This record gives sequence, structure tokens and C-alpha cells, in this order.
Amino acid sequence: MQLSTRNQLPGTIKDIKTDSVMAQVVVELDQGGEMVSVITADSAQRLNLTVGKKVMVMVKATDVSVASE
Repeated sequence: MQLSTRNQLPGTIKDIKTDSVMAQVVVELDQGGEMVSVITADSAQRLNLTVGKKVMVMVKATDVSVASE
């Protein structure tokens, strides 16, 4: 599968918190740091996401904001 998403970050699922509608997935990135994604619980189940599973975090955004005081 080819994707247009340029930001592809490999990592391992560190934690998943799921309720009846949503899932918060914490991924420890191979290059260091963490990314957190909030997806539907149905998607988490369909993708068979489990702690310890290797995944690819993909980020595609037209606007990313950073603020500092």
C-alpha cells in the first residue's frame, strides 16, 4: 500500500484505554517520545490493537499549531 502521508513514525503500543465509543492509544516511538491517538473503539478492535503491538503512526495535517509563553 502506498500512502501520501509523509510523517510515518514506527513504534510500539504502550497503553490503550477504551470505553464503549472511543479508544486512546499511546504509542512509544522507535525514535523516542510518545504519540497519543484517539480513535473509535470499533477501529481499535478492527485493527486488533494490543499493548506491545508494533504499529505505524501516520500524521497528515494541513495545520499544526505550537504556542509558547
